[in-house]
Amino acid sequence: MKTLFKILRYSFLFFILALTIYYFLPEKALPEGVTIDKIIIIKQKHKMFVYSKGKLLKTYRVSLGKVKGEKRFEGDSKTPEGVYYIDSKNSKSQFYLNLGISYPNKEDTRYARKYGKSPGGLIKIHGLKNGLGFIGKFHRFFDWTRGCIALTNKEIKELYKATPVGIQIIIKP
Repeated sequence: MKTLFKILRYSFLFFILALTIYYFLPEKALPEGVTIDKIIIIKQKHKMFVYSKGKLLKTYRVSLGKVKGEKRFEGDSKTPEGVYYIDSKNSKSQFYLNLGISYPNKEDTRYARKYGKSPGGLIKIHGLKNGLGFIGKFHRFFDWTRGCIALTNKEIKELYKATPVGIQIIIKP
């Protein structure tokens, strides 16, 4: 029994050490002065790829809507799929910075209306809820948004700075 307790104690300490290293391990930043001209998100992989002039600049790990599948209706907590544009930038939202996504497009609206429902809207790329930035990378352990795409505050800050309104964003399953 003492051996089992010892194993559990060391396993717990190793787990805490691994989480600490994960949290504080630095990640490569976007190069200074670049302008992003395209964003591609692969939902299954929880990855966001940002490009400038056809060159991949950085890959981010993201959290998505808490319900799997393609967004179809308002309130379904799913992240949309399709071709959209960054249509706004907001530095004063309830989540640390955000880039607005032009959801719904015509196809999204047509589909929802076919079923007598609203497609919803207000889909963003954003950081963590104001006051919860300390969570950092740990937010990636879960899909927790209501359909948005979430990054750490540090990540959204660099993305926000490098992303102009009007660029294309492609969200794939």
